[in-house]
Amino acid sequence: MDHLKVRADFLRAARGIRRVTPGLTLEICANPAGQGVRVGFTASRKVGNAVMRNRAKRRLRAAAAEILARDGRKGTDYVLIARADTPSRPYRDLVGDLAGALRQVERRRGEGR
Repeated sequence: MDHLKVRADFLRAARGIRRVTPGLTLEICANPAGQGVRVGFTASRKVGNAVMRNRAKRRLRAAAAEILARDGRKGTDYVLIARADTPSRPYRDLVGDLAGALRQVERRRGEGR
């Protein structure tokens, strides 16, 4: 998995499909280059101080490595946004949130065909 680093990629994902769960927000859009799975992480100051934001992003990276590496669709960009509960939410619940959001999006994509 590659990482999103350019602001334009994050903004494009914000215009795509969004799913909100208690532990995170997932934004998805097509990758313009159509190569592999790319993922980006973000946490605003609403999550907490710098230590809490970094913890939240580390937890999101671990969940993404577990779920998106296996279930991510090639040619798609994913942005995981931390929420206030992300740093303290049990890890299994966080992974379940990501997996559930991904299933909802795939179901929606299947209906659009």
